[in-house]
Amino acid sequence: MPPSERRVPSAAPQAERPALRRLGEWCARHWVLVMVLWIVALVAVQAANKTVGGDYSDDFSLPGTQAQQGKDVLQAHEPAAAGTSSQVVLHDPQPLTGFPSQISQAVTSLAQLPHVLGAQSPLPPAGQPAPPGGPLAADGLTGYITVRFDINPTLLGEDYLDGVDSAVAPLREAGVQVEYGGPLGELARPAPDDRSSEAIGFAVAIVVLLIGFGSLIAAGLPLLTALFAAVVGLGVLGLIAALSTFATVAPTLATMIGIGVGIDYALFLLTRHRQNLMDGADPVASAGQAVATAGRAVLISGCTVIIALSGLSVSGISFIAKLGAAAAVTVVSAVLGALTLLPALMGLIGRRMDRVTVRRPIAETAGGSGGGSGGGSGAASSGAAHGGPGGASGDGETAGVWHRYARRVEAGPWRYLIAGVVVLGVLSIPLFSIQLGHIGDGADSTDFTDRRAYDLMSEAFGPGSNGPLTLVVDQSAVPDANRPAVLSSVQQALTGLPGAASVGPLQTSPDGVVLFNTVVPTTSPQDRATTDLVNRLSDTVLPDAVAGTGAETYVTGNTAAQVDFLDIVSSRLVLIIAVVVGLAFLIILAVFRGLLVAVKAAVLNLLSIAASYGVLVAVFQWGWGGPALGVSGKVPIESYVPMMMFAIVFGLSMDYEIFLLSRVHEAWLRTGRAHDSVAHALEITARVISCAALIMVSVFAAFIVSDNIVIKMMGLGLAVSVLVDATVVRLLLVPAVMTLLGASAWWTPRFLDRILPHIDTEGEGEEV
Repeated sequence: MPPSERRVPSAAPQAERPALRRLGEWCARHWVLVMVLWIVALVAVQAANKTVGGDYSDDFSLPGTQAQQGKDVLQAHEPAAAGTSSQVVLHDPQPLTGFPSQISQAVTSLAQLPHVLGAQSPLPPAGQPAPPGGPLAADGLTGYITVRFDINPTLLGEDYLDGVDSAVAPLREAGVQVEYGGPLGELARPAPDDRSSEAIGFAVAIVVLLIGFGSLIAAGLPLLTALFAAVVGLGVLGLIAALSTFATVAPTLATMIGIGVGIDYALFLLTRHRQNLMDGADPVASAGQAVATAGRAVLISGCTVIIALSGLSVSGISFIAKLGAAAAVTVVSAVLGALTLLPALMGLIGRRMDRVTVRRPIAETAGGSGGGSGGGSGAASSGAAHGGPGGASGDGETAGVWHRYARRVEAGPWRYLIAGVVVLGVLSIPLFSIQLGHIGDGADSTDFTDRRAYDLMSEAFGPGSNGPLTLVVDQSAVPDANRPAVLSSVQQALTGLPGAASVGPLQTSPDGVVLFNTVVPTTSPQDRATTDLVNRLSDTVLPDAVAGTGAETYVTGNTAAQVDFLDIVSSRLVLIIAVVVGLAFLIILAVFRGLLVAVKAAVLNLLSIAASYGVLVAVFQWGWGGPALGVSGKVPIESYVPMMMFAIVFGLSMDYEIFLLSRVHEAWLRTGRAHDSVAHALEITARVISCAALIMVSVFAAFIVSDNIVIKMMGLGLAVSVLVDATVVRLLLVPAVMTLLGASAWWTPRFLDRILPHIDTEGEGEEV
């Protein structure tokens, strides 16, 4: 539509204007009030969070699993043995038997602490030798005090550590090395500090935005918006954490996602706004139009991400569902920030957007691109060519590069399609050997006391001592006369048990109903052989030993719970993938009314995620570069990481899909020329999508410096996913596939077209 024929929104009655346009204009016009409200919200939620906000903990239960059932049975009949156990590991160059008074004093003091059910000394009774397989090593140089708590000590807060430190102070004063293992060691870790990761991500984002926009003010607005929104979102998350327990990685994950999408969403809106200003639009009207068009796409994209994260609830595991909810909180705040705070900042800056520049500013659309966007690309062409507002004289040259590239893809789509598939296929190869599991303390930095405790235990008692198994036999349904036979049968089945370094004697609860003992594996908790031992005990060894007696058997403890968790995650991963892909398919179909477009989006996103999984396996499981990232040795892929990554990446990848396809669809509806529409959309979106993706990659990659290996894994996986999605998928596969499909890409069966809702991603017709 020529500029002279365009409808001028300001001439329309206010009531007829779309709600998003009115919102954008109102925020830009009343920028003082909007900014004050955001500042008040930030201060209020942070103050409330410090006052009544909750803590984060990895304590979670798996109702219905064997590990949880065994713990419940033990709790009912022998509470002292059912509590959460931690080790206080002692080591000295001289035998620990030389410190009897200090050890005794420490054990007594630990037993008197709140929430402690009991503490067991590593020393044998006076005058007796240390039993083999006990808590004192054969050389006497290493031992451990087993402390049992009635709740997970990670929930007790840092102040609780002061009492533990005071209890073991006599040992430290005597020169004995004291380290905390298990949950007590997790409690002793320093609080995670993401400021260095955030600083790195922001520094790279500033450079990218300066290069992309050429304007200091324009580069700063997306960062300021994203930071404000993320801090508010994290404050809200802290208040929610007071009502329900979230994992310790939840705030870091929420920060990572919130800042990433916050910068992206603000970037897309600001790009449209600057284009409008270069076309000569009034700043308030321009802000309203940006919110009505690009803001609509932001709203749909944000909803897509939230829907994908909500798909994690299908797992049935509250731990995972809450991680998705935590990330969704900052996504919501990022959307709100982009739709309200950013327009207010636009109103504050007015026409001074390019007052301070580091190079000649570049507009959104291409000079001479042939066809415009809803933002007035026709005027942009004129402005770019003749040095109009903003002086975007470099516009046609930059956009022309992408135009020529799009034409090359159009001329040989099969070459680009094959090249993209080959790249993704090679990166996906390691995926076929993926090993899910739990990352133990042995992979952490030696700066942590639980890692040092892990090493001392491994050297003195074997790696399996860090993950002992508790076997429980419930004889409630067994007649008293038959219980000795059950005990004998179970003891016999455990004799010479393959994969066990030691098997403790069976103990009986005070009421005689429950038998229990401890089995120490020969391998570390994260080793596949340990998982096999747990499954063998729970599936065959124990059930066969009590067959026909009416007794029930369980394998419990932290290691057994991790195995149960892995089994649940593995069994439900396919379901989550199906749900998330199905929801994303329906969204794309409803938005763009193209059946093949929706199929293409789902398939290509699956390929990019498979490639990112492959990189994770190569780096962490195969050890290709793991040490450079601060990971000791080879580790399995944390069981819930693929599930979390899938929901997050699939949601984020739909952002770029929607922003690119919305321009293709817009041009297709206007011209009816399928190939030209692809070239035009790639030409006007490639630069901004590339900038947005590079920023998000930088934000995610910056979290690789975290001390938490799961965060390292998530950061690398998300960074690779976005990088692959924004390069191989968006620049190779999408243009090639859309070119090959042609007009058929937008075909939708009539029955579907009738029942699907109509969603306008770019506010068609909302022009300035």
